[in-house]
Amino acid sequence: MNTKEIFKKMNYGPAPEANATVQEWLDSHAEGFGIYVNGEWVKQTDGHFDSKNPATGEVLGKVTQTSEDNLNKAVAAARAAQPEWQAVGGHGRAKYLYAIARLIQQKARSLAVLETMDNGKSVRESKTADVPLVIRHFYYHAGWAQLSDTEHAGYQPLGVIGQVIPWNFPLLMAAWKIAPAIAAGNTVVIKPAEYTSLSLLMLTELFAEAGLPAGVVNVVTGDGAVGEMIVKHPDIDKIAFTGSTAVGRRIREQTAGSGKKLTLELGGKSPYIVFDDADIDSAVEGLVDSIWFNQGQVCCAGSRLLVQETIAERFIEKVKQRMDKLIVGSPLDKNTDVGAIVDPIQKQRISSIVDQSVAEGASCYQPDVEMPEDGCFYPPTLLSDLNTVNIAAREEIFGPVLSTLVFREQREAIALANNTTYGLAATIWSDNINRALDVAPQLKAGVVWVNTSNRFDASCGFGGYKESGMGREGGKEGMLDYMKPVDGLVTDAPSYDTSSTGDSASATGITGVNQTAKLYIGGKQKRSDNENTLTVNNAAGNAIGRVPEGNRKDIRNAVEAAAKAAGWASATQHTKAQILYYLAENLSYRKQEFSTRLQQSVGYGASEAEAEFDASINLIFTYAAWCDKYEGAVHSPPMRGVTLAMNEAVGVIGICAPDDSPLLSLLGLILPAVAMGNTVVTVPSQTAPLVATDLYQVFETSDIPAGVINIVTGNRDELAKVMAEHMQVDSIWYHGSEEGCATVEQASVANLKRTWVNQGQHWDWYKTGQERTFLHQATEVKNIWIPYGD
Repeated sequence: MNTKEIFKKMNYGPAPEANATVQEWLDSHAEGFGIYVNGEWVKQTDGHFDSKNPATGEVLGKVTQTSEDNLNKAVAAARAAQPEWQAVGGHGRAKYLYAIARLIQQKARSLAVLETMDNGKSVRESKTADVPLVIRHFYYHAGWAQLSDTEHAGYQPLGVIGQVIPWNFPLLMAAWKIAPAIAAGNTVVIKPAEYTSLSLLMLTELFAEAGLPAGVVNVVTGDGAVGEMIVKHPDIDKIAFTGSTAVGRRIREQTAGSGKKLTLELGGKSPYIVFDDADIDSAVEGLVDSIWFNQGQVCCAGSRLLVQETIAERFIEKVKQRMDKLIVGSPLDKNTDVGAIVDPIQKQRISSIVDQSVAEGASCYQPDVEMPEDGCFYPPTLLSDLNTVNIAAREEIFGPVLSTLVFREQREAIALANNTTYGLAATIWSDNINRALDVAPQLKAGVVWVNTSNRFDASCGFGGYKESGMGREGGKEGMLDYMKPVDGLVTDAPSYDTSSTGDSASATGITGVNQTAKLYIGGKQKRSDNENTLTVNNAAGNAIGRVPEGNRKDIRNAVEAAAKAAGWASATQHTKAQILYYLAENLSYRKQEFSTRLQQSVGYGASEAEAEFDASINLIFTYAAWCDKYEGAVHSPPMRGVTLAMNEAVGVIGICAPDDSPLLSLLGLILPAVAMGNTVVTVPSQTAPLVATDLYQVFETSDIPAGVINIVTGNRDELAKVMAEHMQVDSIWYHGSEEGCATVEQASVANLKRTWVNQGQHWDWYKTGQERTFLHQATEVKNIWIPYGD
């Protein structure tokens, strides 16, 4: 092509990134890569597989399939190293993290090139997005390590963390997980994806160069079987996983009852909403970054375009024009927009879903762009004329495929956006910031970008709602997910004074077996569905009343009532505080009655009963005070703009209260949930349920809206399982037996609801200063990114 033709066509010429240095590194490991255990590289004599360049099919190296014996050694090394690593202190850990960040900066180009060769993404993306964020995460978490003594006072590391990362951002996902884990004082056993292990192995060499103590980070490689060994290992305290929702469900099943903490960052079907007042050209460019970045192999990709009807035709035409200019080609070419799909199996899956979508009525547009003859490539694809049941509108495709739906007005846009089992991210384009900030809180997504897309920073938490997972990575909330309270939260069961019995209580006016309570559902007292009742005995074993035996239908009715009361979340925090103060006032008038009930039900002496009652009143005041003070944050990521970290209600929370301290523990669980705008379905103490049923009238006279608090009496474990299986329950808090904990976690798999269980232990309900732990469980953190300026 001569100069005249170049100026006429204005096509980009090739701009290949040199890879000789990386190739030399690969050649130096021609015999195969080992695994990194206890500060040493370990090579197995057998059990290797090829890691290939998806753009060429070339074998880059042989990677170890870790044996069970070597995995056990890695976990043992991590366990042995953890106490000393914690004892190094925050400043000591910060120095190591800083050293790692500096070394990555010095090796940035080689890491970016290797990432591109192993993964297939454009080297431009690796150099300008992935590696800078890796560096940012180690710098940022060096800061958290330095500040840990003050900012994380009262918390300690979990112990040994098992981490399993995906193939779409192998280097970045490693940084997301390793940096906060070791900053908090944990040690790590991490497994990269089978397809993309090499960049983490190069990074691991930098850990050794930084002098990171042996056993702090252990790297094992292999297929899903190795990941499963990590998940099931009994000496691992937490699993941090990024990957598919299907595998996330399996992990939840396998860890049920194990006591392991979980962070699951799973799939998404993120809406990209364009209103008719948006800057269309900017929205189109944002869409390119959102769906064709990394070949669409991004869990938060804006794969569902929702465009307002009045501009739909014009907008889609501009999208097609922009697609025509995308360059599909060698990932090492700095001009390439769309690189290679990671593996032929993934390419086949993408093609299959597109074919099925077309068979279901979708129109398919693929630009006439030059495609490489060799390698694993798939063209940018636009699917339109979809309905909401089309496979492309429902399922995560994880490829360069955009699905399009049209809406008429704002309410329909929100309904369409939330019409998914996922809830990871969302994008809003509108020049009306009032509209954008009205819509953002109504979207069930953990991250919302306004007039921008695919923004990430270590200071801003990332994670989803619903089947997009649980927990957060990044930000302060991400650090908290790698820590636990130091002490005082879980104690031995309290010993009660049993010298007083129900006989003395009877003299104060509470009479015996003819007293039959009801359920409390939707603000009304109701009989149970089966009309069966259970005898309630006092501490001496004498019958003092009866309560309904709640069943599955009663839970269903209570959940429906709680869901209908969702407007409670939008009430102002000042209003919630007023109502809780009023609750404390109304309850305080009945001190004698509740103290007597506690003596009768539990066997307290008078002073113990009064102490629990007084502590309960104090607790109501405490959560009333927290209503308008447990607030979010404004982050300042490295961009012209801010990120609003908003604490939002989780939704409907199922609560199973313990038997000890039946009034205080019941309120200790209900209050933080409702203070943050959740509605609750509560199963009270199984041995002292009359304490809960006595509260009905207090709730009714305290202006608590109907359905916000619902109480179903009966068998704790049976009702807990029903709530854990219920698809409309968003979270469940369980205090009971170890077996019950396992059942709840196992039963929660269907919609991956959040669970918070006591592992069969007993909480110290009298301990003060632990409210933040409960409020953290009662909220989801949504990060809303808002750029500003021209």
